[in-house]
Amino acid sequence: SLSCRLYCEEEKDPKRRSCQTVLAEALDIVVRSFAPILPHLAEEVFQHLPYKKDSEGVFRTGWINASSAWKKPGIEEAIEGACAMRDSFLGSISGKNALEYEVVIVIEPGLLFELMEALQAEETSSVSQLNEIMMASQTTLLSELPKETPADANMIKGTFLINLEGGDICEESSYKVIALPIAKAKCPRCRRYTSDSSSTPCPRCLKVIAGKGSA
Repeated sequence: SLSCRLYCEEEKDPKRRSCQTVLAEALDIVVRSFAPILPHLAEEVFQHLPYKKDSEGVFRTGWINASSAWKKPGIEEAIEGACAMRDSFLGSISGKNALEYEVVIVIEPGLLFELMEALQAEETSSVSQLNEIMMASQTTLLSELPKETPADANMIKGTFLINLEGGDICEESSYKVIALPIAKAKCPRCRRYTSDSSSTPCPRCLKVIAGKGSA
């Protein structure tokens, strides 16, 4: 999640810095958008940006100029697919705390699986982009159902239509989302259930704390 990236990761961690970059870009676009109708407010916001080194105002630096680097093929579809799976997961736990669960996503090999791999390279992760979207404490991405799946596991089935290259690539893929109560304890620092003890930070947080101590 946004707060976890900003407050739990190391200061110069790429995940934290990338989050700050997106927030800065979004603010820049919003401020330039309303500048013609709220010029004084836009100028005040622009002049108080702590990372802007130039003194020129919002009206002297041009109109919105978003970089083409933000447009990456497949990313929009990957996020939409992950959000569809998250909705399935959240709908299955009836308003309960999503962090008290681990999620297993099962997708047959294909385009949808590859898109999800772009969000989570590891099989199981508590810090991947996919897990952040799922809002769980841990997410596992598999190409087939695990043999040890409990008989009473909460399993939701769904489909997602992938539309790439302006419709030239269309593929409907099925997925399964399994919600399992997580067995680990809540980390006192990041509040995710990824710790061995409720009095001890999780491995990720221990690493960040150790890094701060040696800095």
